[in-house]
This record gives sequence, C-alpha cells and structure tokens, in this order.
Amino acid sequence: MSTLLVVGGSGFIGRDVCRFAVRDGHEVRSVSRSGRPDVDEAWADAVSWTSADLFRPNAWRDRLDGVDAVVHSVGTLTEAPTDGVTFERVNGDAALLTALEAERAGVDAFAFLSAAAKPPGIRNAYLTAKRRAEASIADLDLDVVTLRPGPVYGAGQPHLPGVVDRVFRFVASAPPLASRLGEARPLSVDTVARATYRAALDPDDRLLDVSDIRDLAG
Repeated sequence: MSTLLVVGGSGFIGRDVCRFAVRDGHEVRSVSRSGRPDVDEAWADAVSWTSADLFRPNAWRDRLDGVDAVVHSVGTLTEAPTDGVTFERVNGDAALLTALEAERAGVDAFAFLSAAAKPPGIRNAYLTAKRRAEASIADLDLDVVTLRPGPVYGAGQPHLPGVVDRVFRFVASAPPLASRLGEARPLSVDTVARATYRAALDPDDRLLDVSDIRDLAG
C-alpha cells in the first residue's frame, strides 16, 4: 500500500480523493487551511488531518515524510484580494510551491487538478494561473500528471448555486447532449476524484483530458 498526501483534502474534490484512497487501504494524509471537514463517516477517522497555511511550508513540510504521491486539489473560483485569495496565488503559486516541496522531499508522483476551461463569468486569470502552474511543474523531478476536468458537480458543491449543479447533473445524464460539449462536459465529483486518486498512484500519462478522466474513473 502507498502513502498519499492530499493538499486540499478537506475540499469538495479532495475529500472524495481521501475517501477512495482510504477505502482501498492506503495511508492518507491531508493538509488544508480548515483541517478535518465536518464529515461523520468512518473513512474520515482514518485520515491524518492537518490544518495549516499552505504558504507557510514549515508548518506542514513534515507531512511529506515517507509520502509516495501528492494530490494537489487546491483552487478557487472566487477572489478576495485583501485576504490574499487571488487566482494567481491560489490556482497558480500554491501548486508550484507544493510541487517544489514534494520534489525536495523525494516524493515519486504529483497529481495536479487543473481545469479544461474557464467557467463563464470568471476572469481569464483563473485559467491563466492554472496553465502557468502546469508549465512550471512539468520539468520537476517528479512523475507529474495534470488532470483537466470540465465543470464538476455533486453533493456539497460549494462554488455554484444548487440550480446550476442540477443542470450539470442533467446534462451529464444525457450522453448526446454531454458529448456535444467536448471539454466543457460536466463530470461528477466521484468521477474526478476517483481518476485523480488513480492517476496519482499510477501516473502513466502526463495530461488527462475529460475523456481520459472518464475512462480512468471507469
């Protein structure tokens, strides 16, 4: 079995990554600002949760000891510049910082949860920061795999109104409609989390698009 560190493990996708990894018998650690999520399920008891500021690596660097793979699932759709929450910092700098720490610790693999496209109404900087992070970590001494899902829906979606989440679910359930959307095709949080977890532990490909994610998730 492997040891997996999920950066952003208390988040919407990260917690499902943790859940799948625990289910399959792996040792799972998480680093996030909020620590353990409000989840009263057995799998959560098996995760080693750490609450820390990602931009202060001295507070969480020891969590990388003995880790085989890192999943970076930190990201934001909204900005609060006065609090240091910008696309450039959270969607870009955070991934590079985490990857550099993983490389320094001798971690084998790094899975970066990026995005296929910019959501409607969001600044271009959202996707620019993701692409900058992809380019920055590509040449590090790690087996890096980047996943680019489309919109992600599911219970507990914190970024979108409930009606939008339901629309995404409906579109995904109608293959003729979903297939027309190409890389903008909605995917369930279970699908994305399962593929991310599997890619981290077996990083055969460097880049996974929407179709690859669906295939890997099974």
